[in-house]
Amino acid sequence: MKHSLARTLLIGTIILSAALMGLLIQRGGLAVAETKAKKKATFDALIEDNAEQMIRNGRQIFRFDTFGDQDFWGGKLQLHKAIAGAANGGVGPGLSPAAALELGLKVDIDALPMKLQNELKHGRVNLNDPATTLALLKLNAVLGVTGFFDNTGGLTSVGIQCALCHSTVDNSFASGIGRRLDGWANRDLNVGAIIAFSPSVQPFVDLLRVDATTVRAVLNSWGPGKFDAELKLDGKAFNPQQITNGIITGTNVPGATLLPNAFGLAGFNQHTWTGAWGTVSYWNAFVANLEMGGKGTFFDPRLDNAAKFRIAAANGFGHVFTDPDSDLITSKLPALHFYQLAIPAPKPQPNLHFDPVAAARGDELFAAAGKARCGECHIEPLWTEPGWNLHTPAEMMIDAFQADRAPDGTYKTMNLAGIYVRELGIFMKPENKGRFYHDGRFLTLLDVVKSYNDRFSLNLTDQEMNDIVEYLKSL
Repeated sequence: MKHSLARTLLIGTIILSAALMGLLIQRGGLAVAETKAKKKATFDALIEDNAEQMIRNGRQIFRFDTFGDQDFWGGKLQLHKAIAGAANGGVGPGLSPAAALELGLKVDIDALPMKLQNELKHGRVNLNDPATTLALLKLNAVLGVTGFFDNTGGLTSVGIQCALCHSTVDNSFASGIGRRLDGWANRDLNVGAIIAFSPSVQPFVDLLRVDATTVRAVLNSWGPGKFDAELKLDGKAFNPQQITNGIITGTNVPGATLLPNAFGLAGFNQHTWTGAWGTVSYWNAFVANLEMGGKGTFFDPRLDNAAKFRIAAANGFGHVFTDPDSDLITSKLPALHFYQLAIPAPKPQPNLHFDPVAAARGDELFAAAGKARCGECHIEPLWTEPGWNLHTPAEMMIDAFQADRAPDGTYKTMNLAGIYVRELGIFMKPENKGRFYHDGRFLTLLDVVKSYNDRFSLNLTDQEMNDIVEYLKSL
């Protein structure tokens, strides 16, 4: 009886405790829910929710939105036909994955099913068959490219996104195949060769008023990691000037400039190589409408200046209007801008990416009060000037060709965060690493420092110049 009574009391105690615990949990849950509800009612919470939504939307737009440009890339250039090849309903030999990777296109490994990843690992996927490229497009696995297919699986058009030029992969699976790195300029991407691969380049023929052979020659002159955004504005395909002071010599240097990074953009004005093209949001609107061929609205009366922008003025590029109900660009600019400003510059690691001892010496030389005086313009931690970060070619002591293609004839002070990526060629083909200044005229950072040393008579020793390079790699 005693044992039975004790057992009964114990069971009762356990039941009561469980009931009390349940009540506490219920009340706690209600309290948490009440707290969350109160938080959601505050304006701070609205701001946080808005920021999260903008990041999500901006990422989606950056990676996947064509802005309706498939009507240009597929409709006018017929690029999808060259990709598919005659065997798959297109024309010509088609574009195999191997050829696409050679052109610098990248594959998002996270978009591939595990079964396909395993087949790739074991060499059971034919990378020389354009049909495999079509399969990758159906998986939305090619960075910055969207394929449009009919009910039979035939490729009917193709469009591009921001991610085509301003993203790469970490090569974690294989060269050109890995996880996305948004904001990293794809310095392997041969944009000109991809456009020239199109069955038709008639839109460029009509604008430039030259034959298709000449158009393709110009496009193929750009090379990997470069694009000429001003070609459709002024028609100046080559820099005719003799470049001196240790810079590329010769005439008719291609007018294309290096694809800029889309990371580390927050906190300063003017984001392109040359001045007065505006902020990130301006350039997004400019590129989406005038370069990508999207359907939207763009206004810049400076392009009416026929003496500077003869093609843009003749074609009304400064006054593009699309009815708001059909505009596929304008409503997406805020979130796209927000996402780009949120992308941080990559951080170098001491001893792996730079020599910390040498970098410390370089820091002293780099400072505004240092021997090299770099910090007078490259202000820490933006590494460009807060405010008006533009300089004339005379101030820079370089040729004016590219600056004169911009509205106000100036060059931007380059923001330097993450510059070690280019110097060391991280996640890019070895032959495409380095290349500095707007047109890539300097192969290495040391070449850049040597040129400044000569142009501005800094009297830096070889050791000091190398120390500055190590400091630049540490940013």
